[in-house]
Amino acid sequence: MSPRCDLRLPRDLEEPMDTIATYFAEFDFRPLAVSLKTSLVASAIVVILGILAAFKTLGAHRRLKGWLDSVFTLPMVLPPTVVGYFLLVIFGNSTPIGRFLIGHGLRLIFSWPATVLAATAVAFPLMYRTVRAAFEQVDPDMLDAARTLGFSEAKILRRVLLPLSWPGVMAGTVLSFARAMGEFGATLFVAGNLPGVTQTMPIAVYFSWASGDLVTAGVWVALIVAISCAAVFGINGYMARGNRFREADAAR
Repeated sequence: MSPRCDLRLPRDLEEPMDTIATYFAEFDFRPLAVSLKTSLVASAIVVILGILAAFKTLGAHRRLKGWLDSVFTLPMVLPPTVVGYFLLVIFGNSTPIGRFLIGHGLRLIFSWPATVLAATAVAFPLMYRTVRAAFEQVDPDMLDAARTLGFSEAKILRRVLLPLSWPGVMAGTVLSFARAMGEFGATLFVAGNLPGVTQTMPIAVYFSWASGDLVTAGVWVALIVAISCAAVFGINGYMARGNRFREADAAR
């Protein structure tokens, strides 16, 4: 008779595994849901605004282009807390815009939409700069040829610029998502730390560390790093695959 296979863990491993299982059974994963929801919505907004801003800047007069580029890039070089301060000055509950929103049933500050606002503000410059650089690589003669064929500016953007600049657009989207995922300072300014509502993973890291819970802070750090690495590796693989297809087409 063959001996029975015992799949149970050794006793010296059972207790640590039970402790880990109990810890994660009681772990509050709501900051992960808030961060993912915020980053996805902010990325969708940033993609649209970044593409439109890059396209408008591309065809602007040189002096106007310099001003627009400075304004669109400014949030990238400012400290996040300064960005949050400006958002409070513009959208605060006592400002004209804030009172208008409250009058229409939307209290923006210290609510979940405020996390989207902060993430959008800090991620937009990355999308804008990446897409603009991709647009500038397109041969201007192709755009002029499209205009002579009667293409409208919207059709040129949709049928010429975006297909030729697609790798840059994808790279900007992934970078914007990762930046929105890691946003802390501006979010804390305008949205606060409301568990299950505005508490994102970076905010959870800070308050876990401040309270001395280094294990929880480490778990959130590991999750943020894992998601960011997955996004970066994904876009690198996508672009490498695209390059292989283009090289194969050129060889044929």
